[in-house]
Formats: sequence, C-alpha cells, structure tokens
Amino acid sequence: MLSAAAPTLTATPAAQLDIAARDYDVVRRAVEYISCNVRRQPEVEEIAAATGVSARALTDLFRRWCGLTPKAFLQAVTLDRARRIVAECPNVLDAALELGLSGPGRLHDLFVVHEAMSPGEWKTGGAGLVIRFGFHPSPFGQALAMSTPRGLCGLAFADLGEEAAALADMRSRWPNATYVEEPAATAPLVAQIFDPASCRGDQPLRIVFIGTDFEIRVWETLLRIPMGRATTYSTIAEHVGRPKAARAVGAAIGKNPISFVVPCHRVIGKSGDLTGYHWGLTRKRAILGWEAAKVEPKAE
Repeated sequence: MLSAAAPTLTATPAAQLDIAARDYDVVRRAVEYISCNVRRQPEVEEIAAATGVSARALTDLFRRWCGLTPKAFLQAVTLDRARRIVAECPNVLDAALELGLSGPGRLHDLFVVHEAMSPGEWKTGGAGLVIRFGFHPSPFGQALAMSTPRGLCGLAFADLGEEAAALADMRSRWPNATYVEEPAATAPLVAQIFDPASCRGDQPLRIVFIGTDFEIRVWETLLRIPMGRATTYSTIAEHVGRPKAARAVGAAIGKNPISFVVPCHRVIGKSGDLTGYHWGLTRKRAILGWEAAKVEPKAE
C-alpha cells in the first residue's frame, strides 16, 4: 500500500492548494468506490484497499482534505442525508431569500458581489471581450479560472490530462472573445475562492455573469443556497417565477459558468438523488461532502 505524505506545518496557502489537488486524486477514487457501494456502507479498510493506499493514510488524507474521516464523509453523502436536506429545502431557500444572504452557512460561504454583462455582450458571443485564464490546483482537481477586468467570469474543473477539453468547453460559451493565458492574473482569484482566510467583507470576490436574462436569474438564485444545504430544480423554478419550468431551470444550471462559487452542485433531485453535474457526479459528491465538513466540523 502507498502512504500519503503529510504537509509541513509551514505550508503556504499556495502549497496547501497543491497538496489538496494531489489529495483529490486519491479522494476521487475513494468517492467513486463509495458511490458504487454506498448501500453497503463499506469500512475504511475496504475503501483504502480499493483506492490503493493504507487505511491509516486514507484517514489522514481525508482529515487533511476536508476535516472528516472517510466514515464521516460516507455518512455526509448518503442518500438518506440528501433526502433530509430536500425535505427542508423550500424553507431554507425561502429564509435565505427573505434575509438576503445565505442563512446558516454564511460564515462558511464566500463573500460575493456579482453583476451581469449587457444582453448585447452575451448575444455577440463575447466579441470585443478579453478573457484571461489559467489552470490552478484546487481541492477538487485542476481549476480553470477565467476573468475579465470586471471580475471572475468562469470557473471549471478538470482531472489531470483533461485540461484542454475543459478549456475548449469554456471557450465555446463565448466563442468570439479573445483569450489570453495569464495564470498570474487568475491566481489571486483562485486563492480567494479556496482559502477561507483570504475572504474579507471589505474585499469581496467580484464575479460577472455572461448569459441570458433567465440564466442570470437562475444563477443569482443559486447564490442564495447556504453551504451544507441543498434545493431542487422545481423550488428554484418557483423562486424565479417560472414554476412549470423546472426543465429550463435545469438547462440554465447546466450552463452555469462559475462552478463552486455559484453553487449549482447544491441542486439535487426531489428524491434526494444527486442528478447531473457538468463536471461529473463524483466531483459533485466530493464537493458536497467537503462542504458538509466545513459546516459540521465535529462530525465523525
């Protein structure tokens, strides 16, 4: 069995993201195994054997990556827990919208200020728009960050070797924009997103939406979902004034260009099933478990 090296106590935030990205490669394999065997509730030794590391190394790695043991993570992503979340989701979103903020998960959420580009800028496919981009390590694999002078406009994920496909997918959203690879420009944004210590109310993360009016209304609603909570497509449809448009809402969520920050991963099916996610259901399950650890740090 392989062992997982622990980070040094003096690791910088950038080094910690490197470690988290390396950890995610093991986490991804573990989550895939857990997902296929969730009804059996496999023991950590079984998960570790399937993942290719020792049970001790897997436990240490999960604690480092999200603060939970593998067993606690398994409990955090079970269908039963998802169903309980769904049962409360209308009240969660109602309360968040009424308060104008993300309710009980506020202290764990990013402080985000958003604006939308004009319909004309969207209709032209981004013509005349300069988008800078870069790949960076993150707790969920390689993160592709994209920005304009007005703020973050895109965040995508890719496993190692899939970076070119992720970039092509994002470029297809605004095909007429000019793209400049400049990781130095996007690195501070990534640090702000994945390093909670860097989130300050007087220095909010600025994001810019590029989409149709309907898509932007859906994405704005997603920002209201508290960390550690979830809602359904039909509930969002009701909140955007289109109660019969759950399918259209699903399509808009699938086009969300700013993953994680605009938490489309917090939308699940009425039954509690983790339905489609543009960057893969394994990553969606990993993100939800990671967030559960931030909201419930003492879970075991």
